Amino acid sequence: MTIRHIVTWKLGAPSVEQKAEDATRIREELVGLVPQLGDIIERLEVGIDLHDTPGNWDVVLVSEFADAANLQAYQVHPAHQAAAAVIRSLVTERSAIDYTLPATS
Repeated sequence: MTIRHIVTWKLGAPSVEQKAEDATRIREELVGLVPQLGDIIERLEVGIDLHDTPGNWDVVLVSEFADAANLQAYQVHPAHQAAAAVIRSLVTERSAIDYTLPATS
């Protein structure tokens, strides 16, 4: 059963310009995983908030995996761990949810 993995981050940068640079860096880090992990990741999309609105999250990752084993393989993969370290250095908050998608007929 397909698992959707969603993560949101709030950036720690003090200026709108720096937030934009950091958000782009996060997107590049995550999209850069696809060539290395394409056999594990079924879908990966990174979105950057259009407005610097207080209370909004700044960056979102929406990814899908065929099953829990592929999600686990992604999470422990060295390329993901390296990207996660970069991301941790740029953010102040993180929120995540994993859930199964209903089977389609």
